[in-house]
Amino acid sequence: MMRLPWVIETKTERSTSAPLIAPFAAVAITVCAGVIILSILGVSPGKALFFLYFAPFSSGFNISEVFLKMGPLLLIAQGLAIGFRAKVWNIGAEGQLLLGAIGGSLLPIFFNDSQNPLMLPAMALVGGCFGMGWAAIAAWLRARYNANEILVTLMLNSIALQLLFYLVSGPLRDPLGFNFPQSALFPDVGMLPILFSGFRVNISIFFAIGVSLLAWLFVERSMTGYKLEVGGTAPDAARYAGFSEARAIWLSLLIGGTAAGLAGVFEVAGPLGQLQRVVSPGYGFAAIIVAFLGGLRAIGILFAAFFMAVIFVGGDIAQTSAGVPFSVNIVLQGILLVTYLAARVFVDYRVRFGTRRRIPAGAG
Repeated sequence: MMRLPWVIETKTERSTSAPLIAPFAAVAITVCAGVIILSILGVSPGKALFFLYFAPFSSGFNISEVFLKMGPLLLIAQGLAIGFRAKVWNIGAEGQLLLGAIGGSLLPIFFNDSQNPLMLPAMALVGGCFGMGWAAIAAWLRARYNANEILVTLMLNSIALQLLFYLVSGPLRDPLGFNFPQSALFPDVGMLPILFSGFRVNISIFFAIGVSLLAWLFVERSMTGYKLEVGGTAPDAARYAGFSEARAIWLSLLIGGTAAGLAGVFEVAGPLGQLQRVVSPGYGFAAIIVAFLGGLRAIGILFAAFFMAVIFVGGDIAQTSAGVPFSVNIVLQGILLVTYLAARVFVDYRVRFGTRRRIPAGAG
């Protein structure tokens, strides 16, 4: 037998402000960590703080870039959060985004001379279906064979990436593009309208905000959203009430896949203007952090997506202005997630010292 000098207990009572502690603590620690990391790389603390967190607001163009990157993060995170609340862990948003980009690109590639104003809505429809179909593979394997959706969706990301590489280097490559691995440029009817001349931000940000409103209504005001949450927090009670676990799995993954697929369409129809080898700088993975940082709540995710977009833009500015590696962005995202999860432990649980508890030897 082993003895532990502490006991971890779930808090039965919490203040109304307790859920805000974890995200604010994570943001504060991430800000400090960014300054420290850039200082180690040779950037003065003042410049590091400016590059990462103030430069994104230093000009109209930089602010527009924040909203440009906020759009896909917000859209994907809202879709993922619905599944996460049901304890369905979709880690494949990056692959679903790539499939959405591929599907949405087919119309402007094969009908490049078209002037049909319905092309853009059709691209969104096809891309959303491609993302949903990619997620459906994991849903079927989980519902039919109880395959772990974390592993399945994660592996599907790699397959989607290799599929993209093959297509832009072969069947979908621009024959007039000097053998560069990219498709032909999309026609004007296949491009999202920009909001301001001279900037890249487009109307997709309004679509993402609209999806956030729909996500809030679905989770907070619909019976289906209630069933999903009950299935995640109290699966035994959900089964007793007759809620279908298979339906929750399918619905959660299909919603997340559709949202990610639409984000992929908006990338190729927005800032890229064509299908390329690099469609996403990691939006699918970063959106997982956004979803948790926002507490899996639609309003919280809105603010979390904005902060994550600031990190993306700040990292880009630091890279171009001070030669900082792009990997700093990824490191900061990891720190943000780890510190948030650690803070949630202290918010949701209480550690009692001095109480010894026997546990069987070898138990884990």
